Amino acid sequence: MTVRSDDFLEGTAMTVHVRTSAAFGLVLAVAVTAGCSGSGSHSGSGPTPAVTSSSTTGGSSAPNQAAPTESNPPGDIPDNQVYVPYRPAGGAFTGFAVKVPEGWARTVQRDTTVFTDKLNTVRITAVSAASAPTIGSVTNTVVPQLRSRVSKFAAPKVSEVTRHAGRVVLLTYQGDSAKDPVTGKVVRDAFERYAFYRSGHEVDLTLSGPVNADNVDPWRIVSDSFAWR
Repeated sequence: MTVRSDDFLEGTAMTVHVRTSAAFGLVLAVAVTAGCSGSGSHSGSGPTPAVTSSSTTGGSSAPNQAAPTESNPPGDIPDNQVYVPYRPAGGAFTGFAVKVPEGWARTVQRDTTVFTDKLNTVRITAVSAASAPTIGSVTNTVVPQLRSRVSKFAAPKVSEVTRHAGRVVLLTYQGDSAKDPVTGKVVRDAFERYAFYRSGHEVDLTLSGPVNADNVDPWRIVSDSFAWR
């Protein structure tokens, strides 16, 4: 068989074209395989980033995330403390009411009722009085009495303040608590003593707790709740 030169050249060109196309296809297949393998694995390129939830997506927080724990310093009365009204059932005078923290232990000593919980105390004393207490009478009479009864009595300050029941005489001071019968520890306490008066009757409301406790709001709730009946 006779083969023409132009037929030979044309066949050679087709062979080269086919081989070139096959080589290009092989390179493309390798590249695609490598790309797919790289996107599905991070081997040798560091750890896989963790998936985190976001509040903007509307999803809930991660199931292992712990709720924050509230920790109150010693003597702090919780913000969610509930208060209930106390009305004396007997004694020298029963014509008043005051809110006290719910659940606190109560003891009664003649005309004094005491509510306690851990390191805090609410003491209510009702007595007969010929005249209303004043800054002078509390300074000259009550302060010396407390100085002789309260261990390490210090920093007395007498003033007039306004509560919902009206103007009252407030005595603030500090002193040591009684020794704990179990641990033997003594706590440095801060005291607020409010003297309410009406028609020959005086009610002394004393609130106390550790010096470093933040009980401003609870004590304001109790002292503001006092009302004559």
